[in-house]
Amino acid sequence: MTGMEIFGIAPAYAQAVEVTGLSSAGQSVTLLGLFWQASPVVKAVMIGLLLASIWSWAIIFDKSFLFMRTRRQLNRFEKVFWSGQSLEELYRSLAERSPNGMGALFVAAMREWKKSFERGANAPIGLHMRIEKALDVALARETERLESRLMFLATVGSSAPFIGLFGTVVGIMTSFQAIAGSKSTNLAVVAPGIAEALLATALGLLAAIPAVVAYNKFSNDVTKTTARLEGFADEFSAILSRQIDEKTRSHAAE
Repeated sequence: MTGMEIFGIAPAYAQAVEVTGLSSAGQSVTLLGLFWQASPVVKAVMIGLLLASIWSWAIIFDKSFLFMRTRRQLNRFEKVFWSGQSLEELYRSLAERSPNGMGALFVAAMREWKKSFERGANAPIGLHMRIEKALDVALARETERLESRLMFLATVGSSAPFIGLFGTVVGIMTSFQAIAGSKSTNLAVVAPGIAEALLATALGLLAAIPAVVAYNKFSNDVTKTTARLEGFADEFSAILSRQIDEKTRSHAAE
């Protein structure tokens, strides 16, 4: 026995030579080949993760454009609102269409204001409370619109790695079954199962990482946008409250 055999170098070299049997085993090591050679369970895991990743990217692109449009709408509305334009004119221009963001809050509050005075409302406290409620409802709708489908990103980000891990476990089990069936530790026997197992893990991370990053980014955007909407709601409520006081004093003077 030589020194190389004592330290296991020769057996390791012999085992490495056996790796060349992988090419003669007829197994494809391409990504598509690994998919077709995978077991039905691992295939189902891969397809599910790919679909989740595609849908996540669709949501990411849609939300990116949504928040860009929302920021432009908020900036444009604030510029018009604080330009000194009459509230009645602004209301008539916005009520003809379905505005979003601050426009939706403005129209909801003005609609309640006009309905109350058309019905001859004389209780300023009740009118102010109804306007506050209308603003709260419009704000909740806008927040829900901004947050829609973000939970899917959160779900994919938290569950995709575990789904990929499930595919990994199944692939490794397939490898051990191949070893037991062939009674051989040749790498060509276990390589396909290990490769498909690692592919399932990679797909899980491919779906999870963008979803987590996008969810955190969009959640921050929702928080900032909601803060701007709440600030406008408070300011506009104060403006209408002063208008209510002025109308109440004018009616009392008459």
